Amino acid sequence: MPIRYAIWTVGGTPRQLAEGRLPSERALEDMFVAAPRMLSDEWMLIGRQERTLSGGFIDLLAVAPDGALVLIELKRDRTPREVVAQAIDYAVWVEGLEAQDIDAIYRRFAPGRDLAEDFLARFGQPLDEETLNDSHQIVIVAASLDDSSERIVAYLNKRDIAINVLCFQVFDHGDQQLLSRAWLLDPVHTQVSATAAPKARGVRESEPWIGEFYASFGLGEGRRSWEEARRYGFISAGGGSWYSNTLNLLNVGDRIWVKSPGHGFVGVGEVTGRAQPLAEFTIPTPDGEQAAVDVLTEGDYHRAFIDDPERSDWFVPVRWIHAVPLDQAVNELGMFGNQNTVCKPTTPKWRTTVERLKERWPEVD
Repeated sequence: MPIRYAIWTVGGTPRQLAEGRLPSERALEDMFVAAPRMLSDEWMLIGRQERTLSGGFIDLLAVAPDGALVLIELKRDRTPREVVAQAIDYAVWVEGLEAQDIDAIYRRFAPGRDLAEDFLARFGQPLDEETLNDSHQIVIVAASLDDSSERIVAYLNKRDIAINVLCFQVFDHGDQQLLSRAWLLDPVHTQVSATAAPKARGVRESEPWIGEFYASFGLGEGRRSWEEARRYGFISAGGGSWYSNTLNLLNVGDRIWVKSPGHGFVGVGEVTGRAQPLAEFTIPTPDGEQAAVDVLTEGDYHRAFIDDPERSDWFVPVRWIHAVPLDQAVNELGMFGNQNTVCKPTTPKWRTTVERLKERWPEVD
């Protein structure tokens, strides 16, 4: 069902706001460029009105923290079904972009700026040219979506074609206008679909998911402690919803293989509970359950944002089947890696990685 909102003022006599219109969708595009967080807190805009090989122009291009590209198309005066087809056509062009192409796009978008430097400043981690544009997703921005287009988008997403719709509405409020937004589908699942089967030299290799999850445990500079994660049984992520939301993919009984970026694979375990924010997560101790924020002392776990669920660390409790110190991490050439906190890899490299880890850790079934 298409997403539609109604907004009322708050007071003794609530008044419904009339739905308004922007002067043009170009005005909306200008707003996105001026305030990219209107689209997402976790993307960095890198291009605008770039010509594709077919002669068309993509509206906006962004990059996610893992180097995945995000193609953003505004509906403009096209029918919803037309814009879906156009966006998929443009995605064919986006998929073929190499690192030097993306760098040139950014230099046209932000003259005099350096993509690698700005990426590091925005996300706090270096841009890896080897994984840049390993995956991509499509986002359509529209004020309305017909039932047929909604079914098409849902169908494609379920089959790991990473496409979503950002629905917006404008409301008149005196001499101001207010803008609301809502995602058609959960952005977490679109993010996961985009990274399910990374490209291998331009060809997307895929096979059925083996039923076991990959998890990344980032340390940062004193941000988290793997030794505490081993000792108390958990994984965590935070600093933005892009990092923490994929923890919600995990359910009780799921098996996860954990890699610490820069070190290697450090453990395999069974999930024993759902994701919880730092403010709610507790740890069993000899004196009973205690708040994690009081027990954990070797990392800060974004405790400065404990009251902000979007930026706080989130925790998933884990029963470790096998976990090793960082200096015993397994990091062999060709092993799977991904900057998403949790993903369901469907690439042959994931199967061979798990098989190799079971050889290295024979006590794991």
